Amino acid sequence: MTINQISIFIENRKNALSELTNVLAEHNINLRAIQIADTSDFGIARIIVDDPIPVQAALERSSYIVKTTPVIAIEIPDEAGSLNKILKLLADNGRNVEYMYGFTGRQTNAAFMVIRCTDVQKTEEILEKAGIRTVGQNEVSQL
Repeated sequence: MTINQISIFIENRKNALSELTNVLAEHNINLRAIQIADTSDFGIARIIVDDPIPVQAALERSSYIVKTTPVIAIEIPDEAGSLNKILKLLADNGRNVEYMYGFTGRQTNAAFMVIRCTDVQKTEEILEKAGIRTVGQNEVSQL
């Protein structure tokens, strides 16, 4: 089960991030998670939202360069060592985590990690076999 992450190219300049969030606010888009990676000239904002299709369209109408990527969101117990166990499981099964970021939901006993791995389908199978719950796109608004 995957969710769709929207990656947005933004210039690394004053007010660029607030301009992006302004577009989101104008379209009443609630962010579930955001991660920013930057270089000296540009950045990539990776966002998770409830319904990515209209969000991508709104961003494109506002002249942003965007890409939708399937990623895996996993629910992990909110306790020490939980993430380590999952990362060790993936490493032991030859999965390379390209990047990840976390967020919390409305629940108090769980955290969520968004991971981008090599071979998403195989990674999902490994997680499922180990009893690790993945979150689907239809669940994002409920987290």
